[in-house]
Amino acid sequence: MTAIARPVNRPDSILPAIALRLTSVVLFAVMNVAIKLAEAHGAALAEILFFRQFGAALVVTTIVVSGPGFASLRTRRFPAHVLRAAIGLGAMALTFTTLLLLPLAEATTIGFSMPIFATILGAVVLSEPTGWRRWAAVLAGFVGVMIVTQPWGGGHIPPLGVLTGMGAALLTASVSILLRTIGKTEPGLTTVFWFSTLSLLPLGIAYAFFAQVHDLATWAILLGIGAIGGVAQIAMTESLNRGAVSLVVPMDYTALLWATLFGWLVFGTLPIAATWIGAPIIVGSGLYIVWREHRRRQEETRAAIPQG
Repeated sequence: MTAIARPVNRPDSILPAIALRLTSVVLFAVMNVAIKLAEAHGAALAEILFFRQFGAALVVTTIVVSGPGFASLRTRRFPAHVLRAAIGLGAMALTFTTLLLLPLAEATTIGFSMPIFATILGAVVLSEPTGWRRWAAVLAGFVGVMIVTQPWGGGHIPPLGVLTGMGAALLTASVSILLRTIGKTEPGLTTVFWFSTLSLLPLGIAYAFFAQVHDLATWAILLGIGAIGGVAQIAMTESLNRGAVSLVVPMDYTALLWATLFGWLVFGTLPIAATWIGAPIIVGSGLYIVWREHRRRQEETRAAIPQG
C-alpha cells in the first residue's frame, strides 16, 4: 500500500479527501475479487503481480504526461525508492497470496493488523514515544487476530494463509515507516511512479517464466487488475495529499464491508462467527492507534509553537 503523510485538514478539502479514500477502498476491493477470479481462470501469481504493476505504471505515466511532465519525477532519493519498491513488492506478493488462500473477509481482516505492526516498528526503528494506551491497543489487536485465525485448532483458516497475511501486514507497516521519510521530500505521484516502474524489472523476469496463453476473459481480468489497481493507488495517495492520515485512514476499515459483500455475491462465502467477533476488536485497535497518533502530533505541534 502507498501512503504519503500530509499535514493539514483544510475545510474545503476534507470531503474530497474522504471521498477519494472511500473510492480507493472500493476499487481495491474490486481488484481483490479480480485477483481471485484470475487465479480461478488459471493465471499464475507472477502473472497477476506483473499486470498489477504494469497497469499501475501505465496509469501513472499517463497522468504524468498529461499533467506535470516527466521533469516532476526527478528525485534525489533513488536508493530509498529502490528499497521501497523491494519491500512493497514483497508486501504485495504476500497480500495477493493471502487473497488466494483465504476468503475475502478473513484476508481483509488479517490485513487490518498493519497499524499494530506500524506501532511496534515506530517504537523500535524510529524511537517514537509509545505510551501504555497504545501498547494496550496493540495487545488487543493481536487478541482479535488470534480470535479470527484460531491458531489453537479452529481449522477454518489455512495456517499458510495466516502466515502470509501477517507477513504482508508487517511489510506494509515497514513501507509506511519508510514513506514517512520519503514523503518529506517526494510528491505522492513521484513515489507511485517509481514503485510501479521499478517493480516491473523483477516482475518482468518472473513473468517470462510463468507467462501462459489465456482466453479473452482471463486477459480482460488481468488487464482490469492493473487498471483498477493503478487508479485505486492514485486515489489513495491523493486522499493523503488532501487530508491528514488521521482523517482518511479510518475509511480503510470500510473494506471489510465490501469484502463481506463481494465474498457473498461472487464466491458464496460469508465470514464465520470467529471473524465477526475478532474483526471489531482489530478495527477498534487500529482506530485507537490512529487516534492516539493524531493526538501525539497535535501535542508536538503545540509544543513547537513559541509561547508569547
